[in-house]
Amino acid sequence: MLKKYSQVFLSILFISDMAMVAAAWLLAYEVRFRAGWFSAFLPVYEATPRFNAYIAILPVILVTWAILMRREGLYLPRRVKSPFEELIRVTRVSAIGVFVVIALTFFYRPFEIFTYSRVVMGLFWIFSSVALTGFRIALRQMFRELRRRGYNLRHILVVGAGDLAREVLRRVKAHPEIGMNVVGLLARDMSKVGRTVDGVPVLGVYEDIQKVLRSRGVDQVVLALPADAHDRMDSVLKFMGEELVDVRVVPDLYHHMKLRAGVEDFDGLPMVRLQDSPMAGWNNVVKRAFDFCVSALMLAVVGPFMLMIAGLIKLFSPGPVFYRQTRMGFDGRCFEMIKFRTMRVNAEAGTGAVWARADDPRRTPLGRVLRKLSLDELPQLFNVLRGDMSMVGPRPERPELIDQFKKQIPNYMLRHKVKAGLTGLAQVRGLRGSTSLEKRIDSDLFYIEHWSLGLDTEILLRTIPAVLLGRGAH
Repeated sequence: MLKKYSQVFLSILFISDMAMVAAAWLLAYEVRFRAGWFSAFLPVYEATPRFNAYIAILPVILVTWAILMRREGLYLPRRVKSPFEELIRVTRVSAIGVFVVIALTFFYRPFEIFTYSRVVMGLFWIFSSVALTGFRIALRQMFRELRRRGYNLRHILVVGAGDLAREVLRRVKAHPEIGMNVVGLLARDMSKVGRTVDGVPVLGVYEDIQKVLRSRGVDQVVLALPADAHDRMDSVLKFMGEELVDVRVVPDLYHHMKLRAGVEDFDGLPMVRLQDSPMAGWNNVVKRAFDFCVSALMLAVVGPFMLMIAGLIKLFSPGPVFYRQTRMGFDGRCFEMIKFRTMRVNAEAGTGAVWARADDPRRTPLGRVLRKLSLDELPQLFNVLRGDMSMVGPRPERPELIDQFKKQIPNYMLRHKVKAGLTGLAQVRGLRGSTSLEKRIDSDLFYIEHWSLGLDTEILLRTIPAVLLGRGAH
């Protein structure tokens, strides 16, 4: 019965999508040629292109969108889907679809029409993306509200009663909008039967699964077996017999998942990612383009100021203007980081590699000011420009210090899953200098886990007041 309702919902969604696509195409024609919005700055046609020519291409558009949306997975019965993911998928379908239609209409021109308007195509892309996304979000929100009120629920049986099962229960309770109702759990041994786990009753042992499925109206079974019980999975599946229920497996890898964990498909073989870098594919291209443009712009703006700082360093302190130091960056690769010199020459000859501290006697008078305002970091814009660093990311550290930290702090090396940054989330939170290293690592890993261009932009903007206030700098 549940699958029947899912098919009804997906059929309604498909028909609605096609209606939205058709309406967007006709609205684009109406806005371009009849609304008069573009007459002031676009050429006026001697005769308005025939409406029939735009109607004639509509079946091709609908078939194209139906194929693309199906291939994009937009008609899979998923209850757990974010509006942002929906927006990305729909916008991608609309963009690809418009390119396909442009290519097709180069050869297919009904009613001897010379060409289809590029403005109509552009408007159609915008209108279809907005209409499809808006309608889908509204429809899913309506269903989520119904599920919160107890309608359209999917009844779940969790096989397992340990920590992994508790994590499943916690996630289900945290998201009532997805409409999952856990009817009970099955345990490995009889001692737990009749008890409750986080308010959910233990209905029996693994061998009772067929009886429970038939008596409780279960729609989906979630196997949340601990690692030492995975050898029981075959027998549990055998106990289910011929029951027509959906089955999901939660692998006992939760405590091993560290960074951007997830599941991916490898030619039909599911693979679980325990840790991964966000800098792959287009993410890497987009972030590199962002870094290059921002660093080039900043160098153009602050270049004269940097020349003035270089002159002052040369004037008031004997020795080189720049201080070059080996730091570890992306994937553990080392590079030479450039800074304005703020300490006397050979300052670490007697101490070795140590962190700077408040009232550090090794600093020059000018260096004290430069470090307070973080102006000594400006030459690292050249590191960003040539790709050694990023504008935003975990601050790079020296290899000899990293050898100490990675032994003391769990997951320390995960911060090298992205490029080192000129500024970072830890720095705008005031975690600099001698502040807690553990808190800095937590901020770095949070940044990597939630990376986006929006987050990069936010951190860059927050860097300005952090620098002016000199929080944690010495």
